Amino acid sequence: MAYRAIALDLDGTLTNHDKEVTPITRQALMKAQKDGAHIILASGRPTYGIAPIADHLEINKYDGYVLSYNGGKIVKWKTKEEIYSNHLPNDVISILYNYAKEKGHALLGYSGKEIITEMPDDKYVKEESRINKMQIRKINNLMESLEPNPTKLLMTGDPSLMIKAEEELSELVGNRMDVFRSAPFFIELVPRGIDKAQSLNRLLGLIGLTSNDMIAFGDGYNDLSMLKLAGIGVAMANAVPEVRAEADFITKSNEEDGVAFAIQKFCYNTDI
Repeated sequence: MAYRAIALDLDGTLTNHDKEVTPITRQALMKAQKDGAHIILASGRPTYGIAPIADHLEINKYDGYVLSYNGGKIVKWKTKEEIYSNHLPNDVISILYNYAKEKGHALLGYSGKEIITEMPDDKYVKEESRINKMQIRKINNLMESLEPNPTKLLMTGDPSLMIKAEEELSELVGNRMDVFRSAPFFIELVPRGIDKAQSLNRLLGLIGLTSNDMIAFGDGYNDLSMLKLAGIGVAMANAVPEVRAEADFITKSNEEDGVAFAIQKFCYNTDI
C-alpha cells in the first residue's frame, strides 16, 4: 500500500446523492483495509451520524477510526474508545443562542440519537436530519435542553445570509472558538483549534504514521486543511472551487466512484 491511512470526508465525497457508499467504492476500501490501510472517516457529522457508514465499511475489523464533529472527537471504532474530545466553552453557548434568536436563524444541537432544535421545520435542519439519519426533536428552549459540554452546535440558513452570519459570529466569538461554513447553508460552531487536520495529526501520531503516509479526500471548505496536510490531497470533481484549487489531484465526482478511482491510481497504480 502506497498510503497506509485513508482519510475520507463523507457527504459529497465518500457518499453519493443518496448518502450511500456505492458497491464499487466499498470494494476498493475493503481491499485497502485488507492490505493494511487504516480507514479514517472524518466528518462534521455527529458520531451517531457516522456510525452506519463505519459499520457498512467494517472499519471495526481493520483498526479504523471515526473523527466526528469535524475532529472534535476521535473514536477507535473497534473498541468504541474515545481517544480525544474537546468541548465548546460554556459561556459562548448563550452568545450563539442569542445571536440565532435575534437573526431568526435555526440553531441545533445533538442529544443521543436525536437532533434538537426550536425550529424543526427549517429546511436546512431537515437536511441535517436526512444526512445523518437522525430524528428531529422540537424543544422549547435549546439552552435548557443541550447535553452538558457539547462538542458542536450547527447554525443553518439561506446561503446568502450564512456568509454574513459567519463574519459576524467570527467577530463576536472568534477568539474563543472556531466558526466556519461546511456547506453554503451550514455554519459549524466548534471548539477553537479543532479541524480535521489537527485531529488527524493527533491520530497519526498515536498510530505511528505521518502525514506523508496519508491520502485524504474531500469536497467542502472544512476539508481544505485535511487535504493540505496529507501526503496527497484529493478533491472530488464536485468539490467547491477553493478545494479543487488547493488539491494535489482532482478525481471523478462522488457520483462516479471518485474515491475508488483515486485509491486505485495512487495506492495501487492501476485504473478501475
